[in-house]
Order: sequence, then structure tokens, then C-alpha cells
Amino acid sequence: MSYRVCFVCTGNICRSPMAESVFRARVAEAGLEGLVEVDSAGTGGWHEGDGADPRTVSVLEEHGYDGAHTARQFQPSWFSRLDLVIALDAGHLRALRRLAPTPEDAGKVRLLRSYDPAAGDELDVPDPYYGGLDGFEECLEMVEAASEGLLAEVRERTEGRVA
Repeated sequence: MSYRVCFVCTGNICRSPMAESVFRARVAEAGLEGLVEVDSAGTGGWHEGDGADPRTVSVLEEHGYDGAHTARQFQPSWFSRLDLVIALDAGHLRALRRLAPTPEDAGKVRLLRSYDPAAGDELDVPDPYYGGLDGFEECLEMVEAASEGLLAEVRERTEGRVA
């Protein structure tokens, strides 16, 4: 049975698709594709059906990641099939925990940067949407840094599982 991780930001066009793409690449590099499923969603449905922001796609592709994506809204019913729900900032963390049907489901929600020891107390990945390309580059750096720690935890949790 697959271990399922879903990244969540506001509209699912900037931060969470970036985190999904980077983490999917890390999972593939680690040889865990058959064991780990990665996707993303937004807390709101404003961009449902849209591709990722062109700046997200540009930064991802420039760094060798896949930019293909279709935005969707997170649904509370998904908690039952997910193992980890990764919030990109504290607002998403609170919103997702409020949506969680059970305390166990609320416990599945974590902040992405909590997996980066160098992040210190700065655990939010800032929303780059209203800024320039440099904000998307900064977002990618934060996502890449946290993805290593997240991969270590997921690898530990999937040890002994069969694809």
C-alpha cells in the first residue's frame, strides 16, 4: 500500500505544485516511486482546473523539475486516504486542522519547513504570487531544503512496506 503525501497552499498554483514537483523528484531519486504517492491541492478553489502559475513553471523547469500541473481544492474526505498533509504556511496549517474530521487526521498536518533544521523559527514558505521571479526562486530554495528532511521521515515510515 502506498504512502500518500499531499502538499497544500492557498490556490494550488505556486507553492504546493512546486513542493509536489520537487518532492516527487526526490522520491524518484530515492527509488521510492512505487511506495510513495505525491500530490497537491489548495485550501480554496479559485484556480481549480488551471495550470501552475507561469513563474512557478519557469522556475521549476529551469531547475530540471516537471512543471505540468492542474490545480484543485483540498477536500476533507481526503484525510482518510492520506498519510501526511503538508501545509506551506501557518495559515494553511490552521485551516487544514480545522477541516480534519478527527484528531488523528489533524495530527497528519505538518508544516513543510519543520523538516528543515536550518529554518529555525521561520516555518512559513512566503507566498510569491504578488512579487517577482526572485520570490519563486526563494520558494524553490526553501522547498528543496525541507524536502530532504521530509524524504528522510517518509523513508523511515515506508521501511518494510511493499509496493
